[in-house]
Amino acid sequence: MLIFNDTEEKAVEKAIAALADMIPLEAMQSPHSPALTFPGLEIRLHQRRVLKDGADIYLTRLEYGALCYLAASPGRVFTKAQIFESVWSMESESCQSSVASVICNLRKKIEPDSGKPTYIKTVLGVGYKFASGE
Repeated sequence: MLIFNDTEEKAVEKAIAALADMIPLEAMQSPHSPALTFPGLEIRLHQRRVLKDGADIYLTRLEYGALCYLAASPGRVFTKAQIFESVWSMESESCQSSVASVICNLRKKIEPDSGKPTYIKTVLGVGYKFASGE
């Protein structure tokens, strides 16, 4: 077991995020539809594009993976460990802050008001779920 102070933990998180962006993508099973469409948000799976109110939004590989993972099952609650294992393709021994950081950045990019999210909801003590934005 490793114990880090705040500075060390942030350095490790940055290193993991940098490495994760360099890991080749594995094929994700896509839903039957080539796009996931919600009010004000469209995810074009075959193009790897996300549009917010018709405008392209740049997402990192991890942000896009987390968004697709959650949006493919609206209303279903996922733990941080489930999100981490699916999106990072790694075991989830210490994933809490990494997932929270990606969700925070994702909300800043896709939510109309990141302080009052309409798409990615926090389920206290459990994890996150994707709401349809209505």
